[in-house]
Amino acid sequence: MNNTNINGVELLEGGAFLSNGRIADKGSRLPDEAREGTMAYKIMRAHDTGAGKDKMRIKFDALISHDITYVGIIQTARGSGLKEFPLPYAMTNCHNSLCAVGGTINEDDHVFGLSAAKKYGGIYVPANQAVIHQYAREMMSGCGKMILGSDSHTRYGALGTMGVGEGGPELVKQLLKNTYDVNAPEVVLVYLEGVPKKGVGPQDVAIALVGATFKNGFVKNRVLEFTGPGVTSLSMDFRIGIDVMTTETTCLSSIWHTDERVKEFYDIHGRPGDFAELKPEDGAYYDRVIKIDLGKIECMIALPFHPSNAYTVHELQANPGDILREVEKTAAEQFGSKVKFSLTDKLVDGRLTVDQGVIAGCSGGMYENICEAAAILDGADIGDGYFNLSVYPSSTPINLALVRGGVQARLMEAGAVFKPCFCGPCFGAGDVPANSGLSIRHTTRNFPNREGSKPGEGQLSGVALMDARSIAATALNKGVMTAATDVEIPEYDKTYAFDKGVYEKRVYQGFGKADPDYELRLGPNITDWPKMYPLADNLLLKLAAVIHDEVTTTDELIPSGETSSYRSNPLRLSEFALSRRVPEYVGRSKAVAAVEARRRAGERPAELAEALAKVGNADELMANTQFGSCVFANKPGDGSAREQAASCQKVLGGFGNICYEFATKRYRSNCINWGILPFTIDRDTEFDYNDGDYVFVPGIREAVAEGREDIPATVIVGDGSTRPLTLHVSGLTADEKQIILDGCLMNYYANNAKE
Repeated sequence: MNNTNINGVELLEGGAFLSNGRIADKGSRLPDEAREGTMAYKIMRAHDTGAGKDKMRIKFDALISHDITYVGIIQTARGSGLKEFPLPYAMTNCHNSLCAVGGTINEDDHVFGLSAAKKYGGIYVPANQAVIHQYAREMMSGCGKMILGSDSHTRYGALGTMGVGEGGPELVKQLLKNTYDVNAPEVVLVYLEGVPKKGVGPQDVAIALVGATFKNGFVKNRVLEFTGPGVTSLSMDFRIGIDVMTTETTCLSSIWHTDERVKEFYDIHGRPGDFAELKPEDGAYYDRVIKIDLGKIECMIALPFHPSNAYTVHELQANPGDILREVEKTAAEQFGSKVKFSLTDKLVDGRLTVDQGVIAGCSGGMYENICEAAAILDGADIGDGYFNLSVYPSSTPINLALVRGGVQARLMEAGAVFKPCFCGPCFGAGDVPANSGLSIRHTTRNFPNREGSKPGEGQLSGVALMDARSIAATALNKGVMTAATDVEIPEYDKTYAFDKGVYEKRVYQGFGKADPDYELRLGPNITDWPKMYPLADNLLLKLAAVIHDEVTTTDELIPSGETSSYRSNPLRLSEFALSRRVPEYVGRSKAVAAVEARRRAGERPAELAEALAKVGNADELMANTQFGSCVFANKPGDGSAREQAASCQKVLGGFGNICYEFATKRYRSNCINWGILPFTIDRDTEFDYNDGDYVFVPGIREAVAEGREDIPATVIVGDGSTRPLTLHVSGLTADEKQIILDGCLMNYYANNAKE
């Protein structure tokens, strides 16, 4: 095995077996057979309806969405023939909770959600009761279960539940009794040893793990399986805090072995029947191994603009100038002269000062994190300077426990502000710092705009991810960056009492109670999807955005933050597509769509005729060549599961993405489900083309139908010359082929209904 050790996280290349609880190079069974002994394969096989060993067709036990995604999901399913929800489907309201943003739009979505729960038989969690993943942990998880969520951080592995975060169309498939189709994944053993130092929290372990695995793709589209003697030393909140951040490694899902602490969790939450012992079989095989010595993990910080930009806090304190200048350089490369972003001016007498601290959401807002922050700040104050501290508990039951135990009072006495159960600070819709400010947050992501700034308008601030304990230590020092291991942390009572009384009073439990005669309540912003057309024989793509960044996030493809108010209006939302990265994209795509509309109407647009003449007989090609816009990016789709990153392109007339590789399976799946061709090119192919160049793909419909994966194309460059280009569309399932041929998932279901 080849070993790489980064901040206490050791990566072991090559396969290994788990024998008598220890990692071994050899086993008694062949790897393919022994892989079936992993927890991941036992659970996935139990949910697999397919007959093939290498392909899985999964049916989930439950679904969950929040108010950025559930309207579009239900509208898509409704347009595809939905009658009632065939499995428990919970709709939480934790993203579009700021009802002052967008006028009545957000509350209109909430009213729609409750009416849909009544009509189709769903579970409706009102605004500010719980963030999506905490509700799933408290009320829906179960050992051996699988849950599909339309949020990328759908991770419940520490509770023995395999969570998968995908775009909305994948949930639509489950609502219509179809399957989630995936290649049988590789499994990575995450072997935990040791005990964390006092002051080190789950976010520290998570940042170290993400920093070691994201850029090299070590776990991409694989399942992480956590076991080892170190697990037993971790509380449930600690395990959950690591687990939810595994999304940032780009893994497919996660699962942990279960023990008495997991049993206690289910007992506390009044669901003892949902506990079962899970552990790998002796001799189980793993394709790769990650060893984490918890005792060697330091307090960590992930600097802007990615969770993998990881340093120890002590590293940053020792060399702040050079490290911060690298962040400033990244900002200049990405945004050019649009913004002036400085972090080095936050060095005062050699010490880094920050403007804001936030503890929030599915990763930060848990009981133990907040209790430990209160222990650190007990009797102190955060000062009357620029620094401020906000705390968002992740559910009302947690908040009730904090109030009853006096924890909330201690933090408020120190100057912290408590806010409702809301995901806003995690995606740029809450606690926006000043321009060029630096916010430290125990949340999940720190992409550009995740703090709410608008680089296109000259605004940019930065988010650094830290654990709640180090955020509290920094608050103790009035905003001077401090590692929690460098302050005294008093002991506190860790006893947690879960009270689901508010859920019983406020959550609508409608599964199995569908009322087909109940009318949906549709606000003026809730609109149906525009008509989408099947794939034509040939395809002419016009490049509307060419992005050579190392990675392009979904936040750049469709910004988060206040744009979420328009998620229920496909046309209006599409106006924001790539607005903070390539502002010209929307106008360029609309121009292409206008030409295509004229072609469909029987006209002979001059632009189209001129381009087609470069590759054949324009008159013959005009009738059977679809004209659409296209995005090129080196590696698109890191981050959120939001389907709108793809659907907005399709609404604007987009028909293709070209890249070297897709950052995540979920973004590629979103493209496919919206009828966008997921083209890749070889790594040694130089893509030196520009906005306005054309890519002609002859015979694309036949190629997709026949499953051809190497597709010859022709690029028409600005001077009128042409160059060959080989495109690839690999690994499409039979259903995915038909979805692309039909033009999108809705058309696919509509056609099936006719048949």
